Amino acid sequence: MAKRIENFSEISGHYDVVLCDVWGVVHNGVDPFPKAAAALEAARDSGLAVVLITNSPRLSWQVVEQLRQIGVPDSAYDRIVTSGDVTRGLIAEGPKTVFLFGPERDKALLEGIGVERRPAGEAQSLVCTGFFDDETEKPEDYTDMLLDFKARDVPMICANPDLIVERGHRIIPCAGAMAAHYEQLGGKTRIAGKPHRPIYEATLAAARELRGDFPVDRVLAIGDGMPTDVRGALNYGLDLLYISGGIHAKEYTLNGETDEAILKAYLEREKAAPKWWMPRLA
Repeated sequence: MAKRIENFSEISGHYDVVLCDVWGVVHNGVDPFPKAAAALEAARDSGLAVVLITNSPRLSWQVVEQLRQIGVPDSAYDRIVTSGDVTRGLIAEGPKTVFLFGPERDKALLEGIGVERRPAGEAQSLVCTGFFDDETEKPEDYTDMLLDFKARDVPMICANPDLIVERGHRIIPCAGAMAAHYEQLGGKTRIAGKPHRPIYEATLAAARELRGDFPVDRVLAIGDGMPTDVRGALNYGLDLLYISGGIHAKEYTLNGETDEAILKAYLEREKAAPKWWMPRLA
C-alpha cells in the first residue's frame, strides 16, 4: 500500500524533478488550490524543478494564461508541457485537411503546422479537443457523425486523453471519452498525451533543460487520474504521489474522508501501486 503523507516536504528531498498534473491537483477548473501551489513553490525553493504536465488540448502559453486567470501563481512551476503541445506533431504528420472537433478557442492547435481546416465531409483527419458544448453533450450524441468518419477511414487525433474532469463540483466529459467512443465504433485513434510516452518524453526533456541530466528514480509524478496520470507515470517507471481527493474520490470516501482500507482495495483492483498518497497536495 502507498504510504500516507501529510506534507509534501516529507518526501520532496528524495527527488530532483516533479512532474505535476494540473486539473484536479493544482485547480479544479474554477478555483485554485492554494496549498498545492504553496507546496510546489516550496519544492522549487528547495531546488527541485517543477514541470506541470497536463492533458489540456491547449498550447502551453494558453495554459499559462488560464492558470493566471484562475489564480495559480507563476511561482508554482518552472515549465508547462501540454497534450496540445505534443499533439501538434501528430497533426503535422498528416493528413493535411483537418476537421476541428471541439470549441473554437482550440484553433491555435492547428496554426502554423501546415494543415488546412475543412468541413467534416471533406476532412481526411479528425482532431478532437473536446465537445462543442461539454456542459450538455455526451459522446453518443455524435455517433452518426463519427460513423461517417469511420466509413471513410478517417483517423481521430485526440488532443486531450482525459475521459472526465472536475469543473468546480461538476464532472465534465473530455475528448478522451469521444476517442473511446470512436474506438468502440471501430474508428482509429492517435494519442500523444497521458498516459502515452510522448508527453513524458517532452516533459522530461523540459526538465533536463532546467537542471541537466538526472536519473529517473529522482523524478516524482503527482496526479489524481487513474487512466492517465497513474497509468502513465507507473508505465514510464516513475514514482507516483497519488492525490486521492480528485476525480476518483467517490470510490473510497467514507464520512467525507478518504478511507484507507477502501482506497487500498481500490488501488489493488486497479492494479496500481503509487509510492505515496495524500488527499490534496499541501
